[in-house]
Amino acid sequence: MSKRAIVVGAGPGGLAVAMLLARAGVRVRVLERLGRVGGRTSTIEGRSSVGTFKFDLGPTFFLYPRVLEEIFAATGHHLRDEVNLIKLDPQYRLVFEQGGELLATPDVARMQQAVAAISPEDALQVPRFLKENRGKLAAFEPVLQRPFSKWTDVLKRDMLRALPVLRPWQPLESYLRRYFKDERVRLSFCFQAKYLGMSPFVCPSLFSILSFLEYEYGVFHPIGGCGAISSAMARVCERLGVEIALNEPVEAIHFEPGTNKAVGVRTPSGDEYADAVVVNADFARAMTSLVPDNVRRKWTDKKIAKKKFSCSTFMMYLGLEGTCDELHHHNIYLADGYQQNLRDIDTDHKLTQNPSFYVQNPCVTDPTMAPDGKTALYVLLPVSHQHENINWATERERFRAIAFKQMEKLGLKDLQRRIRFERIITPADWDLRYNIHLGATFNLAHSFDQMLHLRPQNRFDDLRNVYLVGGGTHPGSGLPVIFESARITSRLMLEDFGIEAPKIAPAPVMTAQPQRVRALAEV
Repeated sequence: MSKRAIVVGAGPGGLAVAMLLARAGVRVRVLERLGRVGGRTSTIEGRSSVGTFKFDLGPTFFLYPRVLEEIFAATGHHLRDEVNLIKLDPQYRLVFEQGGELLATPDVARMQQAVAAISPEDALQVPRFLKENRGKLAAFEPVLQRPFSKWTDVLKRDMLRALPVLRPWQPLESYLRRYFKDERVRLSFCFQAKYLGMSPFVCPSLFSILSFLEYEYGVFHPIGGCGAISSAMARVCERLGVEIALNEPVEAIHFEPGTNKAVGVRTPSGDEYADAVVVNADFARAMTSLVPDNVRRKWTDKKIAKKKFSCSTFMMYLGLEGTCDELHHHNIYLADGYQQNLRDIDTDHKLTQNPSFYVQNPCVTDPTMAPDGKTALYVLLPVSHQHENINWATERERFRAIAFKQMEKLGLKDLQRRIRFERIITPADWDLRYNIHLGATFNLAHSFDQMLHLRPQNRFDDLRNVYLVGGGTHPGSGLPVIFESARITSRLMLEDFGIEAPKIAPAPVMTAQPQRVRALAEV
């Protein structure tokens, strides 16, 4: 008789696990609380009198497609057949309040020229950064691809060999000082720590691979937004026989009486039973709401409360009359006092008057995101997760006004007059409406003491027959990393079921082969 698995949550990690399990012959049922798949990687449709605007709810950068391409290939499908991926060039525009801007490009010679306009001597270091981080990625990939269930896993040969290269004990911004003298150039190669919800001044330096991945493999936009990726995964799941039940919240995980052995879940429709339960929901919220505290030996409510959590985001989704020709696809504004700004967010838990921010203008690449002649703007301002210092019921409108004032610095004046659709999401909304603990949109922080075996494990050691996938487990947050967590989790489950895992062949090359890097003097 075939094994049966229940996946709690239809986020990208849960969908990837479902694909791989179903391909191996496991009967899979995905239970999703919302009326759409994707979790934070889903699409908002904003209906207005002038038509429908589309926005990604969460992630907008799609990096390193290779991992997901390999998952699709393992299930007999091709990612490119399901999603149209556009490689962006320029990748994004960085604007520095202290002066200057940079158009990031995967073309190394042009990137050196862009850096040279800010700091000529730093431009000469770009090839060295890329070369050394190519080696770092090679050392890091085995770490990303296997579980760390106990501290002795850190002592395995590949990990010990990788540690001097990865340097997880050194902060990212400090590490970049070995290459770049100009603060603006360093920020260009480390602001990506915010993809993990962290400050580059405390984020482990091993995450320099994030900017490396952008320049080595490119930044992609899926036509229809990143939510189109989740929709494609759901289609493949259903072809493989996976049942996806929307608007079906899980209310509790069931256990054999007197044990920590999971046997199923409870939903408003009734009880469902399975050989294993995969939790793709926010880790802290799932544990504290679905599992009695006395069943968890290690990850108790008290321990979870002591953990460090990522920042949150203040989101604005704006459907506008007319176009925004002054914007590129991705636009990042780095305010003066960037380090203090991040300290306000992560340590002091207060709102700054001069925040850095990000604006996506996808319509310059993808006309499907807005009606003709209109613009769908996605605006993100990093803020503290839920904290007693900030009352969003009173701060919401004030911070909205600050956001519009900041956007004027990118030339976006008189925006409010052009608004035809608007939605705002605050940390309180992420917490209460989207079931994210503290509204911490990037989950548990990726600090050195919350990684590898110190993070909740894919084969969850507190509960039998319970597995984890997503940003709250190993290896961490970010779409490529979440897809790696899905591969780890599905492999462990199939091993426990005694089933051979689907073969995962290397994906076809998604971009041109890495360019030969030449020094600026040779260009």
